[in-house]
Amino acid sequence: MAKLILTSGDQRQEFELVAVNTIGRHPDNSVQILDRIVSKEHCQVLRTGDGQFLLRDLGSLNGTYVSGKRVSEQVLVDGDEIVLGSTRLTYQEQGPEEKKIEQVEIAGAATVDSHIRQQIAAEANFLVEKDIKDEKALRRDYEKLRISHELSSAIVGVLDLEQLLPKILDKSFEILPADRGVILLVDAEGTLLPRYVKTKKDETEQIRLSNSIINEVVTNKKAVLSSDATMDSRFSGAHSIIMQGIRSTMCVPLLHAGELLGIMHLDSQIASNAFSEKDLQLFTSIANQAAIAIQNARLAKKIELETQTRAQFQRLLSPNLVEQLVKGQLKLEKGGQQREVTILISDIRGFTSMSEKKPPQEIVAMLNEYFELMVEVLFARNGTLDKYVGDEIMALFGAPVEMEEPELAAVQCALEMMTALGEFNRTRTAEGQEAIRIGIGVNTGSVVTGAIGSTKTLQYTAIGDPVNTASRLCSIARAGEIIVSETTLKRIAHRVEAQPLPPTKVKGKDEPLQIYNVVGMKGDAKWKEDRTRLM
Repeated sequence: MAKLILTSGDQRQEFELVAVNTIGRHPDNSVQILDRIVSKEHCQVLRTGDGQFLLRDLGSLNGTYVSGKRVSEQVLVDGDEIVLGSTRLTYQEQGPEEKKIEQVEIAGAATVDSHIRQQIAAEANFLVEKDIKDEKALRRDYEKLRISHELSSAIVGVLDLEQLLPKILDKSFEILPADRGVILLVDAEGTLLPRYVKTKKDETEQIRLSNSIINEVVTNKKAVLSSDATMDSRFSGAHSIIMQGIRSTMCVPLLHAGELLGIMHLDSQIASNAFSEKDLQLFTSIANQAAIAIQNARLAKKIELETQTRAQFQRLLSPNLVEQLVKGQLKLEKGGQQREVTILISDIRGFTSMSEKKPPQEIVAMLNEYFELMVEVLFARNGTLDKYVGDEIMALFGAPVEMEEPELAAVQCALEMMTALGEFNRTRTAEGQEAIRIGIGVNTGSVVTGAIGSTKTLQYTAIGDPVNTASRLCSIARAGEIIVSETTLKRIAHRVEAQPLPPTKVKGKDEPLQIYNVVGMKGDAKWKEDRTRLM
């Protein structure tokens, strides 16, 4: 994984590179640099079609430098030093640990013999004190407890797998006479993949793990010890073992509540009896403790991702939709999807003149109060907040989650917005403040919806002519009016009261549009009464 490494004093930050990466002083950048000499949007790093990364300066005042030379565009190579102002970044195509992982290969497909030479269950329980009959059992349990204590002390509080896995193998090497070690974890598809490698000697050698040994551990979920792998009947004919010349091997499952999280593998190429049964028991104890730590790290990562997802979308979607996103019941993927939605756009009338008469702080405070009120109504109808544009609110109904009668939900939302605003204005006028008046436009049509932006910052939105039409209807609406298109009204005419207006020519349309002013819900006189009283 290519990355940029920012080093400042004693601090070191690593940023994994995605397709589009922006660098600058502004907090919205993928890599924010707190350097006054750096521009707000200083440069980009873009992934090219052949997998390389291109550094592109964005017209910065003080320039972008690579290896001491000012550049406008340059393909980066491993180790390039990028200088922006007084800040230095290093481009790294692959870290040393990733290179080690690529050296691991699972080879061989020999059939496992049913004869078991040395095998123990992965979960070894401590004996109750009164049941201990001999000193060996006592010493064995003490040694397990000691190893567990040492490992837990080394990994306590470590919830990052990239830091946790090295600590686990480091401790294993301290206790056991191993030459090489590999931790493999099960991915989301159920495939065992190498995640961390440790070697005592040559760090460039290819490590071929025996598929035969791994299958034995995965199938039976028990630890395996082979004192001499080339002689072990279970692995007879396993060419990967013979080619490697392995003399001793230990392989143990990482089990948590019966679930296989992965395996740990240690081997020695020096002696045929490098590992004993006691070593296997100790290694099993390490694996038991490691499995708990790995599971905790995974849960911590899951919580972190859920928190990020919730924080990203809780301002755009109603709470119940956010929970669906967090639980994975709803996916919001980057890219577009054609779908029919209803768009609601509201706008404050006379906002420009209002802004000219009041201090900016007062205008901002007013907008915040107003938006808080309107979004609460929007979320109550399961609408999606698309964006704020100045004093304008754009909302979607029927995306990203389909709903029954999105047109009705949008119109009901518009009516409730007017009612809530009327109550809000009563308080404002009582306090001697100017009332807020809005117009609303509603339209239905086929648009492209999706999460647009970078992998760091996504915005869910809709693009298409129906959005433009909704904007035009909003601009036509006078204070207190809810203007809907004929397309929208046709689907809910039996549910709402609407007054036809003269066909209106709008920008971007060859023919005048038939439009309507919604005044309430059919059979509910209270809507008209409330609107008349509060507006």
